[in-house]
Amino acid sequence: MSYDPPPAAGRPAGWRPRPAPEQPTAFLPKIDVLHPGPLGTQFIPEAEEDDTGRIGPEIGDDPVESPPPPKDTARTVVRSFGELFITAGMVILLFVVYEVYWTDLISAGKQNQATSSLDTQWKDQDTVGGPQRGTHYDLAEGKGFAKIYVPALGADYHFTIVEGTTDADLDIGPGHYVGSALPGQPGDFAVAGHRVGKGAPFNDLDLVSSCDAVVVETETDWFVYRMLPTTDEVAGWAAGKGAQPQCKGVAPLGGPYAGLVGQETVLPSQGDVIAPVPHKQDLQLPAGQQASLMTLTTCTPKFSASHRLILHTVLTNQYAKDPKQPDKVPPELKETD
Repeated sequence: MSYDPPPAAGRPAGWRPRPAPEQPTAFLPKIDVLHPGPLGTQFIPEAEEDDTGRIGPEIGDDPVESPPPPKDTARTVVRSFGELFITAGMVILLFVVYEVYWTDLISAGKQNQATSSLDTQWKDQDTVGGPQRGTHYDLAEGKGFAKIYVPALGADYHFTIVEGTTDADLDIGPGHYVGSALPGQPGDFAVAGHRVGKGAPFNDLDLVSSCDAVVVETETDWFVYRMLPTTDEVAGWAAGKGAQPQCKGVAPLGGPYAGLVGQETVLPSQGDVIAPVPHKQDLQLPAGQQASLMTLTTCTPKFSASHRLILHTVLTNQYAKDPKQPDKVPPELKETD
């Protein structure tokens, strides 16, 4: 038997309350987020929970370390060699600067001092009683005794020649081979000089041509030498270049000097190029049969000492200095290019 409560006041009999509707379960649908990208619209799915219910790493979690990059041995080797080459290049550059520029400055100072001393010596000789005539030379290692001019290399080309060819002597300027002939004498007046650095007096020796003048000044005289014909000029010399006025007195030499040319390249061991009769060290001729030559030697090619560049010249003229006209110079000094 059921019991129905009496209806509330104002409600009809038999009224029953309507059952309350069921409440919907709260639900947020999964939404894919649209994200524009370089390739168009892309979907970034919702992050999923891990085993602990967390989404993504939390503060305090240990960071995940990525593996170290593999070692590139080839790159390391290339980099090491590159650094080595750069260092070597800098050392070479500094050496070139030292050899070409710094030694030039040092030698220029020594050359100026030698020239000043020689000028003073000549002036003092004139004051005492005039220059001594003849073949008197005050020869001492490293001391100047003559001057050389090569007009073809410029009006300002001139150096004081010192006695000796040691490194110390050649640092001062062109050096006279001890024992070889002296200016104007029969035989071979031989002089050496640097080509690069240390003043480089013979730097452009290869530019001297046949018949170009090489003038030597001493205390008492001017001696004019001219370069002999080159190998390719010998055959047609008389009808060719030999007919030019400045080539007067220059011709291929005969007799024991046959085959001697104005320019040649030899090995450092060929010291017979400065013999009284070049290339014939053992040939002894009386002074009256000897030609008066001047030989200039230097290293070749530039920046190398593997060979020697040789210039052979022959005496063609001589002028005695006039004490009353100390400024008078040979006309050959005006033969500048």
